[in-house]
Amino acid sequence: MLIVHHTPSPNLQAMFEAVVAGATTDEIEGVTVVRRAALAATATDVLDADGYLLGTTANLGYMSGALKHFFDQVYYPCLDSTRGRPFGCYVHGGSDVSGTVRGIESITTGLGWEKAAEIVTVTGEPSKADLERCWELGATVAAGLME
Repeated sequence: MLIVHHTPSPNLQAMFEAVVAGATTDEIEGVTVVRRAALAATATDVLDADGYLLGTTANLGYMSGALKHFFDQVYYPCLDSTRGRPFGCYVHGGSDVSGTVRGIESITTGLGWEKAAEIVTVTGEPSKADLERCWELGATVAAGLME
């Protein structure tokens, strides 16, 4: 499983850590979790993974430039080879995150990826319940990849 993230703030770092903790919990067996910053992730990383977790900020009503760059780099090289693969996503913003979610859903629909869990959205400082939802997101996507 590939986690592609843009993590520029303490709030997103806490969400990222919760997602990783869920994806790597002891109950998950046989799933290798690879973490890549959005600006470092490549088409090879995407092709080598069986599923994806995406993490981003909501900036000016859209996903971070880093995650958009990731999608720009991998879209066509991965288009036919990754259809049907599961993904999950978490988004953090100061206020409205709906444009970010809409953009991610549009791109992943074009790629033919299947949403494995509801997108976790958080505005402001993540609460304990928000971090639990992030943990569950990581665990759900990873569990779906267990053999």
